[in-house]
Amino acid sequence: MKGNAPILICTLLLFMFNNCGDSPRNTEPSTETLGFIEMHDDELGSILNPDNLPEIIGEGFDWSEGPVWVEEHGFLLFSDIPNNMIYQWSDESGVIPYLQPSGYTGSEERGGETGSNGLIIGHNGELLLCQHGDRRIAVMDAPLNNPAPEFSTLAGSYMGNRFNSPNDLVQHSSGSIYFTDPPYGLAGYVDDPTKELDFQGVFRVDPDGTVTLLTDELSRPNGLAFSPDESLLFVANSDPGRAIWMVYDVTENGGIANGRLFYDATEHVGESPGLPDGMKVNREGIVFATGPGGVWIIKPDATVLGIIRTGEFVSNVAFNADESILFMTADSYLLRLSL
Repeated sequence: MKGNAPILICTLLLFMFNNCGDSPRNTEPSTETLGFIEMHDDELGSILNPDNLPEIIGEGFDWSEGPVWVEEHGFLLFSDIPNNMIYQWSDESGVIPYLQPSGYTGSEERGGETGSNGLIIGHNGELLLCQHGDRRIAVMDAPLNNPAPEFSTLAGSYMGNRFNSPNDLVQHSSGSIYFTDPPYGLAGYVDDPTKELDFQGVFRVDPDGTVTLLTDELSRPNGLAFSPDESLLFVANSDPGRAIWMVYDVTENGGIANGRLFYDATEHVGESPGLPDGMKVNREGIVFATGPGGVWIIKPDATVLGIIRTGEFVSNVAFNADESILFMTADSYLLRLSL
């Protein structure tokens, strides 16, 4: 017994380290899983193995969001909005802090969700952010492998009025950035006294800084994604009373037209956690959209192939470079699913 004491002490210390407090912690790959795959169509088997389960690779976050894979450096970045923080994950290091502050750089106390939300890597290899607290689309003025809370504004207002709280963004091959602007970052949401726009919009900011309103018809525009050929723009509406995904034709001048319903999930709201939120479209045009219950996998013709059920409110998803892995930010978790 005496000879085993060091082993017992080390085991106890490791258990205490991994279970103390509420701070984010790493999880060894393939040790814990969450949820299951619900098949609606046999064609789903050509996209993923339905026996695979989402792996927990990080947990303990207040609200994880905005994942983006950085192929150049082999790591994932994602936001923890309430903590005004961006984390980094890799197989080698697990989850480590990456950037703070990430979304609010002011010195005055303010309510609401202040951190960064959607993140993408721009065409020039820079980090582009939706910043709730600063109410803008920004670029980090530092290398990806040496981050610093130094930002430049790409778009902060429309017709002299500040945005609500830019939420998610995508970049077109032209260099223009398309983004959504719901009120979720404001302390009073749609009734916040500091709200300067009387609508929630989908916008485009061109490389020269020109900001164009594309539509104000959605009550809670949220995630968005282009089809592989950029002819279509999908937009999620995270309103419990109108939980839908819309699709628009992208015109030659960069506008959108012929808005139409892609899929309506309103009847499923409340059955399990989740609303239409972030989304990605793979190279085959398959839509991976967060919604009630988890991640909905939908063909371009709106056929639902299946749902990645997590039991958590999944906010957004991201692929790695070859689309063999799907990362999911799910409330307090970071998940990984092999496709």
